[in-house]
Amino acid sequence: MSDTTKDINRVTGAIIRVSLRLIIYALVVLLLYEGVTAGYSFGYAVFAGTAVSEEPGITASVAVEEGQDAGEVGQMLEEMGLIQSRYIFMIQALFYEYDIYPGTYQLNTSMTSKEMLEEMSVLPTAETEGVSQQ
Repeated sequence: MSDTTKDINRVTGAIIRVSLRLIIYALVVLLLYEGVTAGYSFGYAVFAGTAVSEEPGITASVAVEEGQDAGEVGQMLEEMGLIQSRYIFMIQALFYEYDIYPGTYQLNTSMTSKEMLEEMSVLPTAETEGVSQQ
């Protein structure tokens, strides 16, 4: 192999290595940006949640049974279209230490998931047991 060919191969190899590093760095920056953006959005939804719709919204009757945890209730609410994400609901229940009590609740799509948790965390009194929670 001539010296010229060796020089060309060495320069080409250097260009390829630099190009690969730049591609890897760009991917890392893109992933970090997407991760930070998604994390911010999730955190915002947990601490300053928004409702699914504006007033007056749609009211639905939700029956919470004995033994259902926040994940099951959150999944049910998400399937009914009352909340945007069951994961946000679960994190709020855990973070704010809400206990969800069994009963039937009238919830509205204009309520935030935190407001729904607040309503479902009121311990039923002796007079209201078996009666719908309002």
